[in-house]
Formats: sequence, C-alpha cells, structure tokens
Amino acid sequence: MDSMRVKTPEEIELLEHARRLVPALKSRTARADRDFRVPDETICELQETGLLRALQPRAFGGYEVDPRTFFEIQTILAEGCMSTAWIYGVMGVHPWQLARYPIEAQRDVWGPNNATLISSTYMPVAKVTVVEGGYRISGRWGFSSGSEHCQWCFLGGVLPADDEFAAEHGTFLIPRSDYRIEHNWDVLGLRGTGSHDIVVEDVFVPAHRVQRTNNPMPEATPGRLVNTNPIYAIPFAQVFTRAVSTSAIGALQGAINEFRANAAAHVGKHGMKTADDPVAQITVAEATIIVDSLKLVLERNYAHLMELATAGEYPDVETRLLYRYQSSYVTNVCAEKVSELLRCMAASGLYSSNPVARLFRDLHQARGHIANNFMAFGRSLGAVQLGLPNPDPYV
Repeated sequence: MDSMRVKTPEEIELLEHARRLVPALKSRTARADRDFRVPDETICELQETGLLRALQPRAFGGYEVDPRTFFEIQTILAEGCMSTAWIYGVMGVHPWQLARYPIEAQRDVWGPNNATLISSTYMPVAKVTVVEGGYRISGRWGFSSGSEHCQWCFLGGVLPADDEFAAEHGTFLIPRSDYRIEHNWDVLGLRGTGSHDIVVEDVFVPAHRVQRTNNPMPEATPGRLVNTNPIYAIPFAQVFTRAVSTSAIGALQGAINEFRANAAAHVGKHGMKTADDPVAQITVAEATIIVDSLKLVLERNYAHLMELATAGEYPDVETRLLYRYQSSYVTNVCAEKVSELLRCMAASGLYSSNPVARLFRDLHQARGHIANNFMAFGRSLGAVQLGLPNPDPYV
C-alpha cells in the first residue's frame, strides 16, 4: 500500500515481517480450513514479530502504529491466508480498544503478560443486571473469531441508563475462566477463523472492565488520559469496522496473483490459453484497479481521521457515515471481482484445491458480517444527505 506518508523504522520493520510470513501462511491454508482454526505456529509468529501489538500502547510493550500501517499489514497477510488476516484484524484491533478502558482494566489484561490476546463478539445480547461495583451478565454470543487463541473476550450488551449516561451499547471484558466456547463454526468460507459461540452464565464484571463502546466522551474513554496518542481518539466505528473489511483487499490481491500465475500456463479444452482470452484480460485489469482504488480510499480516510484526532476534533456525522459506508462496500466489491476471476477459470477453477476458489469462499463469507452490510449503511448516508436524521445509533 504505497503512501506519501513517511513511515517510521518500526512500521517498516513490521511490514517487512508481514511480507516474509506470506509464503508460510499460504502453505497452511488447507490445514486452517480443515481444522477450523489458524495453526498455533502462525499465532506464535504473529506474536514473536510484534504484529499483534501494532496498535497496543507503548506502556504495555506495543508500537502505537498509525492505523494505515496496521491495515496495510492486514492486507499483506491476506495475500497468504484470509482467515489469518481476518483474525489478525480482530485480535489486533482489540489492544486499541483496551487502551481506551480505565488503566485498571489494561493492567488486568497486560500486567501479567503483555502478549495476552482478546477475542470479541459485539452482538448486544447480554442479559445485564446492575449490581454493586459493576454488573452481572449472561448470554450466548456468536461469531467470536480467533476465540480459541485468546485469554480474554469483549462481549456486547446494552448498558442501562444512569444519572450520567443514556442507555447505549457497552462492551464487557471478561477472562477466559468466565466463559466457555461452543464449537459450532462449520461454514462456507473463512473456516480458519474459528468464529465459535461464546457462552456466559451469570458472571460478575467490575465497572472498570466495562466501556460505552461508541461514546467518544472522555468520561467514557478514560484510558485516553493515559494513552494520549491521537490514534486512540478515532471513533470506534471507524476502526473496528475496517478490521472486518480490509482483509478483503489483500484477499482480492492474492486472487489476482494466483489468477495471473494460472492464466500464463493454463490451456483450456479448446486449446486456448487463459492469458489469450479477452474476457480474462479485462477481468484481471478491472480487479487490479479495484484493489488500487480501495487502498487509496482507506489511506485518504485515515489521513483525515488522524488529522482530526491530532487536532482534538471529531468527524461530523456525514463524514462518519460516508467512511462507514465505504468500509462496508469493500468486501462486497471484492467478492464480485473474485467471482469474475473464478468464472474466467471455467471448469478447471472449480476444484476445492484451487486457491482462487478458496478466496471466493472466504470473500463471500466476509460479506455476510453485519458490519459489511453496505445496503444498510448506504441508506443511512443517503438519509442524512437528504436532510433526514441519522438512523444509525452506532456511527
């Protein structure tokens, strides 16, 4: 992801680490699909290279990189394995969120070991009871990517109104001892993400481990008083949603790479090389400009968000909705383009062992995430553009 921005030596090193991992990630894709989890050695490599601490506060052994670098790492990893890149985006963005929690919560997680990992599922399904010192919660949440590799979990629920705040979405942070994982992830694509269900039965969560997810007020994000890097002032919905869409850009690039290698050698049943097919030629060219365009939009949007955060300003509602819509659009256009690439491979492309077929499955799975529902977010943007109130409470 080329940029006019000057990267720090640390950022350059992290990007180089990511690029060196790609061949190994490609070699493990079949195993990840078969086992419904990214191999443990991959997680170890992401840990040892510091990649999973890219957004973590320096006070706890992290790098506090610019979000553009974080997402560039994710796109690179996706060229090798989209499941790995997906859980990298999810698990890798959680240190950014924890940095906004009270310092006590940060110490709970990172004090014993700053390599501790957090999974999540933000579905607002928690049954919440207010008690002295915090809350008691119960519930069952779906789609917790990478959960088997993690020691803590962020869980969604609705926090009741109190004297200071209205009722709103909250994130509850609980340790592995307080929940169980129900292994039910058997799906079309992104099989290696191991996005199983999380079950909690009447667990106490102290107040310092609860955050009003989308609330930008200092009272709701007290960790920002400690972690003052402006990256932590970007709105939550502008960060997490990109974590579940950006891997699609790298996956489409990976599909282009595989398609080009195949087209140069493959001769169809009628004696024609795929490379000589005019439809294949325009299809790969169009996919390439889509990747380039999506990268440029991401770069531009985060340059603006960082500029605002550095100045202590908050993006206006139309900007937030536009950037949110653009994020959700990514997986959908990438899925459309990989479908076109696969169609150009004809019958020979339909084998499960074909890397483009695997990326087809992964990209179509990714577009099903609620954060990638581009029609809903497009309507929200359009409503505001036409003078109506913002219908999206999370943006």
